[in-house]
Amino acid sequence: MTTTQRNSIHFGLVLHNHQPVGNFPWVFQQVYEEAYLPMIEALERHPGVRLSLHYTGSLLDWMQEAQPAFLQRIAALAERKQVEMVSGGYYEPILPSIPDSDKLAQIRRLSERIARDFGTPASGMWIAERVWEPGLSRLLREAGIEWTILDDVHFKNVGLEDSDLYGYYATEDQSSVLKVYATSRSLRYTIPWKPASDTIETLRALATPGGRRILVMGDDGEKFGSWPDTHAYCWGSGDYSGWVEEFFTLLERNRDWLHTTPLGEYARHYPALGRIYIPTSSYIEMTEWALPPEKSYAFDKLLRKLEDEHRDDILQFMRGGFWRNFLVRYSEVNNQHKKMLRVHDAVYRAGASQEAGIVDLWKAQANDTYWHGLFGGVYTGHMRSAIYHHLIKAENAADALTMGTEPWQRLEFTDFDRDSQDELLIEGNRQNLYIDPQRGGTLFEWDMRRSMHNLLCVMTRREEGYHQVLRDFERERRATAAQQAASRQTQEPVTPHNAVKAKEPNLDRYLVVDRYSRASLVDHFFDAGTSLQLFAQAQFEEYGTFVEQPYEVSAEQDIGGITVILRRYGLVRRAGALGPIPVQLTKSLRIPSDEEKLIVRYHIANKGQTRLQTRFGCEWNFHLLGGGANEQAYYRIDGHTLENSHFDSTGETPEVRSFHIGNTWISQDIGFTLSEAATLWRFSIDTVTGSEAGFERNHQGSCLTLLWPLLLEAGQDWQVELACSSLLNPARGTLSP
Repeated sequence: MTTTQRNSIHFGLVLHNHQPVGNFPWVFQQVYEEAYLPMIEALERHPGVRLSLHYTGSLLDWMQEAQPAFLQRIAALAERKQVEMVSGGYYEPILPSIPDSDKLAQIRRLSERIARDFGTPASGMWIAERVWEPGLSRLLREAGIEWTILDDVHFKNVGLEDSDLYGYYATEDQSSVLKVYATSRSLRYTIPWKPASDTIETLRALATPGGRRILVMGDDGEKFGSWPDTHAYCWGSGDYSGWVEEFFTLLERNRDWLHTTPLGEYARHYPALGRIYIPTSSYIEMTEWALPPEKSYAFDKLLRKLEDEHRDDILQFMRGGFWRNFLVRYSEVNNQHKKMLRVHDAVYRAGASQEAGIVDLWKAQANDTYWHGLFGGVYTGHMRSAIYHHLIKAENAADALTMGTEPWQRLEFTDFDRDSQDELLIEGNRQNLYIDPQRGGTLFEWDMRRSMHNLLCVMTRREEGYHQVLRDFERERRATAAQQAASRQTQEPVTPHNAVKAKEPNLDRYLVVDRYSRASLVDHFFDAGTSLQLFAQAQFEEYGTFVEQPYEVSAEQDIGGITVILRRYGLVRRAGALGPIPVQLTKSLRIPSDEEKLIVRYHIANKGQTRLQTRFGCEWNFHLLGGGANEQAYYRIDGHTLENSHFDSTGETPEVRSFHIGNTWISQDIGFTLSEAATLWRFSIDTVTGSEAGFERNHQGSCLTLLWPLLLEAGQDWQVELACSSLLNPARGTLSP
């Protein structure tokens, strides 16, 4: 007599929960209430559902402070073996982008935290954004990690099919064997967007008599309640119990053949399906976003076409760009990254201890502003500022140990951005100023070490691949307003990767592409017809040959500070058919020692044989967290009453001799004093970026440009001085007006 063995299968569910370093506390709380807490409550109600949970260190730190009892509830689930805790880089860095010593330290720090808080070791880890490079195998094993999870596209790129992925594979680097699972893209786009029964039927169809297979789905925990339109859908409203409740009920109801199994447990009991060597990759959307914008748009259109045609035979070999190309696409990302590497060296010279700033260095390695896709990334201004805050804080700690407490200042010519050409770095106990002689002699970083704020971490307005998607969407919406109104009434949420929404109408009218990087001390020559509106919309003519052109540079240090001389012989075009006039522009920067002060002197000489009549503009771009008419971020112009003084306001003010910009929350105020009155243009630098809720405008900083009319006969010159000083009233602990 024989016994028929019932088909069965394992289901490995991994929930990745993360909030970025620098995100607003109210966001942490909101997502906790909408997604994190309901999920743990659901697991408590359904003890038969077992899964793997990953919380990043930044999220655990917030929970420890704001919701300590929540950690105890997770620990209780771990104690009864219902959940398996998953490690990773503590502050969720892109591992290939940080030094090996920090890779190991961040992973070990989170593993130790898990062991301490939840009483269980972590054998596996979540890889941020699934950015994989082959050398990670050795480092992960050295950090004590036995397994990890990547996207199925990583495996399909080397020729595997879905049917080859019902288990894990062994990969190695220098003989360090790591177990790697593939998360199913189809399940990520099904859970929770399709009926719960669909997933059950998918698993039923894949069950086998031996029951050795495992189907894995790893994705963001926030999608269960915190993404737009998902809370009531996932957790219920009125008589509807919610998608998760239905799904967990079905998992328990079918547990005689459907085994919810944590991935570490499965890896201990079953062998690998075979060996694999995985190429450099990430999830398919990330490889799309890493491409230049026109290629990104074309790649997305091709992907959608192949998906509509069900050409899986071609799709599996589709690969976009390489994650590290974000360091090429965005100078702001590269500058932040190279600053991180410089601070890393300083912290390790100082001993790599907490006293030397190591924890703030790790916080500054959080991945969220080192790339950009359809959602947020480096365009998220407050998080970009937070990364610099922690970099400067770590730098302060390291320098306090190596430089002592006495005032100090130094200058260095070095290839900071790794493009084979030297930048000039001026650093001191009060401030850092980074100058790029090759790109207009501009100032691209200005760190105030007291407030730990980079005044210049502004984003340039660029073309993005999804901008064409927005243009297409707005064009269709204007043509079919009724159809668009109907689509807004849909009740069932859709994955944000496929949805196209906009938070306000006609957003495509705000798509502006800058011609040059939004640094400071950008030297312009304009004709009389150039207006503030044309300038802000990047629709003006540049009459000089100075913007982003190389300047000669020299620097010297004396007992009182450092002086930098930047000089360029260029041409200034004149209106009409007359030829250009040769002009020598010299700007000298004086950085006093032990002060938060910068003095800029311009000297412009007409080297031609005829009269030069033009307007000279000195452009500055500042980031002072001024979006949304923030009451704490401001302009104050002496002798003028502004109708709107918010830092994201727009306006033109004549006859300006002194003014202030600042933000009271970061205790930073910069006062400008001019030796000659100027017209001041100001406007908010806004970009249109994506979010889970749709396309939206985002403040990236503010541009202020000082303009002077010039009328110079042949051989004549003109000079002006700008003194920029930081003001603080220590007695009150607030800014002086």
